[in-house]
Amino acid sequence: MTETFDAHPRSSLIVALDFDSLNTALKFAKLLADQVGMFKIGSQLFTAAGPTAVKEISALGPGIFLDLKFHDIPNTVAGAVLSCAAMTGVQLVNVHALGGAAMLHAAAQAISAGVPMGADRPRLLAVTVLTSMDQKAIREVGIGGPPKTRVVKLAKLAKSAGVDGVVASVQEARAIRKACGRDFLIVTPGVRPKDNPSPNSDDQARTATPADAIKAGADFLVVGRPILAAADPRAAAQAIVEEIASAK
Repeated sequence: MTETFDAHPRSSLIVALDFDSLNTALKFAKLLADQVGMFKIGSQLFTAAGPTAVKEISALGPGIFLDLKFHDIPNTVAGAVLSCAAMTGVQLVNVHALGGAAMLHAAAQAISAGVPMGADRPRLLAVTVLTSMDQKAIREVGIGGPPKTRVVKLAKLAKSAGVDGVVASVQEARAIRKACGRDFLIVTPGVRPKDNPSPNSDDQARTATPADAIKAGADFLVVGRPILAAADPRAAAQAIVEEIASAK
């Protein structure tokens, strides 16, 4: 499994295939397959192409982070997670930590239920607070306190429910690592190189450079537009891998 890290820093790079066309996603995936650890398939591509997207993209070699952010009653989420875990190539699956302890526990049980004894399984992540939300946005939905405090509390809740790790911004990574230990996975979206090619269209509020994220304790970095919108996506991906290597 990629989560145990191979010798190459590319194992930490997850490229987000945020497209509404499987053909377009496959075009970029084929271009970048030898430079990344995983591809992220989110709600946009999964809604357009479904499990076929997982099957065809995973066949290229890298693993799949199935980023569907389930948030529902425990039984419904357990069923959805079980279905995701059965898909070949899926290595990371996520749910929303705000679903609560019972939902997180049900998801953690489901991620192992369909896997033969002794076999490896996908890792379950809990989304803490979306990286598009700043303190003002968090306050608007009725959540008090600074983002870091809320995120760390959610991370501890997820760990206690048996979840393998969290999705959180680099701003909270150090505090999560301290609270939850070295074996708890931290996946960091909102990663933006200094030469971000699309800063004016960016909806991320809590961002960081690849080096900052690795130094803060992130295990995996999710990068989309800075690679996919670059004039040379392969060169952009390679530059990020080199920055990851320099920070480890």
